[in-house]
Amino acid sequence: MFSINIYLRFALIAVTILGGIALSVAFGFWYGFPFMLVGLILLAGYIALGTVQSAAMIMQSGDLEGAEKRLELTLFPNWLYVTNRAYFYMIKGSIAIAQKKNDEGERYLKIAQAIKVPTDNEKGMIELQLASINANKGKWKEAEYHYRKLKELKITEQAIKEQMKEFDKAFQNRGQVKAASRMGAGQMMVRPGSKSKRKRPKMR
Repeated sequence: MFSINIYLRFALIAVTILGGIALSVAFGFWYGFPFMLVGLILLAGYIALGTVQSAAMIMQSGDLEGAEKRLELTLFPNWLYVTNRAYFYMIKGSIAIAQKKNDEGERYLKIAQAIKVPTDNEKGMIELQLASINANKGKWKEAEYHYRKLKELKITEQAIKEQMKEFDKAFQNRGQVKAASRMGAGQMMVRPGSKSKRKRPKMR
């Protein structure tokens, strides 16, 4: 998708709007109107779309810090077009999780979830991340809840399917660990009715 560099967009907005106003004052409204119109269209695009697309591209290259800085250039995230607003918080959440800020990441992902992302793959990505966060916290009921919701979606992206397989293994291993723990505890317990023999001290 075509996109204008954000700094170039800012420069064009300033030049066209201010230039249009100057021309209108000097020569009349209709001389400056085309420039002001272009500036207002660029400004409306920035308000509706923000810097989400360029931030996603930077994040895909592995530059989390750069992606975070680019998102900060979106000054009014709540004014974004609904889909871009959801992506904004998804990216914020993913960056926070990568930086080991799980509570912050969970908060952003839940905001994106409430906005409703457009496709099942993106919904699945959120559910998978929320399941993973809760599993890492030891909150397995919450993790299972998000994983069940993930399984109800029609996931087509192979990367998410692979991560789902890994999560299945995590659940299985958890079950094996719990079973082993119960067995170990049972072996350590004294069964009812069992008698323990103690040696009597020798009489002197």
